[in-house]
Amino acid sequence: MTNATTRAVGRIIITGGASGLGAAVADAVADAGGTPIVLDRAVPDEPRHETHQADVADTRALERMISELADRHGGLDGVVTAAGIDRCGRLDDVDGVEWERVIQVNLLGTAAAVRAALPHLEASHGRVVTVASSLALKGVSDATAYCASKFGVLGFSRALADETKGRLGVTTLIPGGMTTHFFDDRDAKYRPGADAKLNDPANVAQAVVFALSQPDGSEIRELVVCHSEESSWP
Repeated sequence: MTNATTRAVGRIIITGGASGLGAAVADAVADAGGTPIVLDRAVPDEPRHETHQADVADTRALERMISELADRHGGLDGVVTAAGIDRCGRLDDVDGVEWERVIQVNLLGTAAAVRAALPHLEASHGRVVTVASSLALKGVSDATAYCASKFGVLGFSRALADETKGRLGVTTLIPGGMTTHFFDDRDAKYRPGADAKLNDPANVAQAVVFALSQPDGSEIRELVVCHSEESSWP
């Protein structure tokens, strides 16, 4: 019996790829011999990888950019939707515009990125990795926008996997808390404490590359990656 051959990682669009988990994924894709194509609102002065400025909440502009980049690269082999934001607080305390922007970035931006990439991924039999959260499985107080968006990402991804089975791969990544700047703009009461058990995003990025490089005919549909003492799981 021979072992199945893993796939080359290839050309991967990574939303939110200039920082945090997205940046770790971009590095891991490059280390695996792939070509990371980073989209982010903030472009570093000296980006490590090809980087383009994009606001994923502007979904039509995002779709146009991804289509143009796919044409420029001669196709795509994967999309990782790592762009994400949060606005903590009780429902009646969070401004409606800010609440809805969480949905726009986390859920609608995810769907738009995948929609634009879909014909190119079908051509290459490529892979989608959507980034959900442990709060896609567990609702908590003061996180209605984030939970709604990430529950939505999980539902979108499961439906997409059924819709596209046999034509491309769909993995939902469910990460626990990580040591990134994601929590920096929160009020102190919503930041992890000094004793919080957070995972290294590089570990999570390796799991993403593992999903992207599965052999033809093998899919990782959902993937939970967290610190061994993660407090929000299960």
